[in-house]
Amino acid sequence: MHGLRQIDPATALEHLSAGALLIDVREPGEVQRLAFDAPNVVQMPLSQFAQRYHELPRDRELIIACASGARSFQAMQFLVHHGHNHVSNLQGGIGMWRLHGLPVVAA
Repeated sequence: MHGLRQIDPATALEHLSAGALLIDVREPGEVQRLAFDAPNVVQMPLSQFAQRYHELPRDRELIIACASGARSFQAMQFLVHHGHNHVSNLQGGIGMWRLHGLPVVAA
């Protein structure tokens, strides 16, 4: 299917620094425990995603992230189905991000 791309954490951070948005679809309690410490992070829990996805720009690259990559893959499929073309799934979610030594904020 067009647009279903995976992106590794290091490449994702490069893209965020260049203006991409990281859409964190984890629930608020998860984000409070461990959050991405990166530019352009938008919190949009999967439980609110179908109601709020229209807030996301269509003209910027979107990187969808969760804890492990499963929920973000669902959200990515949803966005592509609704006409977003520049969407990637963060491989391994925040767990893989942290394993790569990338910045996080822990409670």
